[in-house]
Amino acid sequence: MSRIASVFKKSGHKALIPYVTVGYPSIDATLKVVPLLASNGCDMVELGIPFSDPLADGITIQKASFQALENGVTPALCLEVARELSQKVDVPLVFMTYFNPVFSYGLERFCSSSALSGIDGLIIPDLPPGEGLELEAVSQRHGLDLIYLLAPTSTDERIRIVSQRSRGFIYLVSVTGVTGVRNALPDTLEEFVARVRKVATRPLCVGFGISTPEQARRVAKMADGVIVGSKIVQLMEADDSLASVGDLVKGLRQALDEIPR
Repeated sequence: MSRIASVFKKSGHKALIPYVTVGYPSIDATLKVVPLLASNGCDMVELGIPFSDPLADGITIQKASFQALENGVTPALCLEVARELSQKVDVPLVFMTYFNPVFSYGLERFCSSSALSGIDGLIIPDLPPGEGLELEAVSQRHGLDLIYLLAPTSTDERIRIVSQRSRGFIYLVSVTGVTGVRNALPDTLEEFVARVRKVATRPLCVGFGISTPEQARRVAKMADGVIVGSKIVQLMEADDSLASVGDLVKGLRQALDEIPR
């Protein structure tokens, strides 16, 4: 069993999965915030490798990605950061990036280097399962979980394929569109999660638009994990001390733990 899969084996436990962009607002901030997240109840951490054309991301993460690139962050530097973080924290680390940086680095080289750096899985938002077979094979060979995404617009056939081939968990996009903080989650979310649940045996984690403990609690009642990104990135920009990030994560963890088991 992979380290990611083991997160979901605790009975009744809901996974809290934060996202940070590597190198935003600085490498030093990344090296500080990930241990903070891990020590405040997060079950794994997504590390975003910045890319110049982040199609799935809203303005907050786009801005963070562009700033990280201006700071000189490269896939090679992200691997170094991951290696250092894997020695500091005992939670799974997952790279989230687009296919172009992975392809440019070389699939074999990227997966091998990721595994050696302590990475446990990969999330590639612009990689459909129909084009992912080669990366699936290479990532499995190096012990990495390749995690696919599903959206509310996904067909029954796409849901069936992803349910068979996603490893670790399935990433459910709460809304059609891009990442970002939202005032409310869609009324159709529960129906979407239930539609996937009928087919999938993997854990289901919901991301995009979750920013408050109340939203996290609502999502966790129907899913196995909650992914929070844009809100954390916003707080990192506004508060160098990271105290507000710690407060948010504590509140999110408490909200998830209050759900009856």
